[in-house]
Amino acid sequence: MARVAFIGLGHMGGGMAPNLAKAGHEVRAFDLSEEALAHAVERGCKRAKSTDEAVEDADAVVTMLPAGKHVAEVYRSHVFGKAPKSAILIDCSTIDVATAKAVEEEAQGQGYTMVDAPVSGGIAAAEGGTLTFMVGGGEQGFQQAREYLEKMGKAVIHAGEAGSGQAAKICNNMLLGASMAATCEAFVLAQKLGLDLQTFYDISSKASGQSWSMTSYCPVPGVGPETPADRGYEGGFAAALMLKDLKLAMEAAQKAGAYTPMGGEAADLFQRFVDRGGGNKDFSALIKMIDDSWKTPEGEKHVEPPVTALD
Repeated sequence: MARVAFIGLGHMGGGMAPNLAKAGHEVRAFDLSEEALAHAVERGCKRAKSTDEAVEDADAVVTMLPAGKHVAEVYRSHVFGKAPKSAILIDCSTIDVATAKAVEEEAQGQGYTMVDAPVSGGIAAAEGGTLTFMVGGGEQGFQQAREYLEKMGKAVIHAGEAGSGQAAKICNNMLLGASMAATCEAFVLAQKLGLDLQTFYDISSKASGQSWSMTSYCPVPGVGPETPADRGYEGGFAAALMLKDLKLAMEAAQKAGAYTPMGGEAADLFQRFVDRGGGNKDFSALIKMIDDSWKTPEGEKHVEPPVTALD
C-alpha cells in the first residue's frame, strides 16, 4: 500500500481519487471545497488539512487542477521541497504545453521525477476507473506513474517527452470539439430535410460519416446509446471545459505555426454557446444553438436566440 496525495477533487478528481483508495492505497486528499473533500472522505479517502499536509511522506502526488496557473502555484509553493524527493509527481490537469514543460523542468531541477498525464473519458470514466491517460515525461517517470494510473484507467499510453501528454490531449479534444459540432449540424440538417433521426443514425453510424461523437455520444435525445442528451444535457463534459481545451489548442497552434481552421471554427461556436449561458451544459448541447440558428427566416438578419432556448 502506497501513500498517495491527491490534490483537486472536482468533477474528475472526485471520481479518480476514490479509485486509488479502492485499490488499497492510503489516499490523503485535499481540495479548497469542503463539500468535495467530504465526498472523497465518504468514499474511502483520508482528509488532509492542506496540500502541504497531504504531500508529507507521500509516495506519489497526483494533481487535477483547473488551469496552468494553479498547477504552477501548487507545485512551486506546496509540493517542491515538501514532498519527498522519492515521490512520483503526476499532474493529470489539462493545461498549456508550455507550463507543463516548465513545471516538469523545475521538478527535475529539484531532484523530482514528474510526468504530465491528462485524461480522456469524462466524469463517468473517472468514476468507473476507465479513463485513458496520455503521459508525457521520461521512461522512468512513466513506469513509476503507471502503477497508480492503471488503478484509475483502462489505458495508460506514453506519449513522449515532457509536455507530450498535454499536446496529445489538446489535439484529441480539438478533434472531438470539431467532430461534435459537425455531428450536431448533420442531425439538424437531416431533420430539416425530413429524415427520421433514428433512421439517419442507423445509416450514418454504419457508414463513412460515423464518429465517436455520433455512435458513443449522440447529441440527440433517444437516439443511440444513453448520453447526456437523454438527461437534459446535464453531466458529462461541460461546454466551458471544451472551450477551454479548444483555446489551449488554438494557442498551441499559433505558437507552432499550424493552420487549424476547423479547430478555430469549433472554438468560435463553443464561445458563442458559452456566452449565451450554455457553459454548464454538456458540450453536445451545442446542437440546441445550431438548431436555433435554422429558425431565422430566409433573408432576415440572424439574431442569437435567448438563453432560455437551452432549457
